[in-house]
Amino acid sequence: MKLDIACGANKKTEEGQVWTGIDIAAIEGVDIVHDLNVYPWPIEDDSVDEAWCSHYIEHTPDLMKFMNEVHRIMKPGAKVTFISPYYSSVRCWQDPTHLRAISEWTYYYYNADWRKINKLEHYPITADFNIVQWAHAWNGDYASRSQEAKNFALAHYINVVDDLWAILEKKKNE
Repeated sequence: MKLDIACGANKKTEEGQVWTGIDIAAIEGVDIVHDLNVYPWPIEDDSVDEAWCSHYIEHTPDLMKFMNEVHRIMKPGAKVTFISPYYSSVRCWQDPTHLRAISEWTYYYYNADWRKINKLEHYPITADFNIVQWAHAWNGDYASRSQEAKNFALAHYINVVDDLWAILEKKKNE
């Protein structure tokens, strides 16, 4: 199964691929109607081959429960892509339904080794993902600048990056 989490009316499509959409809204494109804040989701453990979640995690009231649930449904070795407004972008704060800001560091909390090193094993997190890749959706003013200029701007200015893409992989069973 390829799962589009919180797909709304814009379920992911790829030629030759079938995506299953889950969302609270019973609208066209939604295959599983379910409130994502009610756990567990009606999806079997270790059953999702790939997941996509675009512009939802900033809305969820309990990110730890949400990430634990994503981890539960993913097959070992499966990848999930998250897209969210970047924490230092006005896009993060303009929407009154956004509950949190997301940065690269947010995802480290969902890696068991990182939690252990940082003595955060007491957090109610069972998810254990490897971070595969980051990508920044640069604001138009910065998209064509050198990497050195982008890195400086990212560290010192706001509204340099509009969105953050994060690809995580559920660790394989050892």
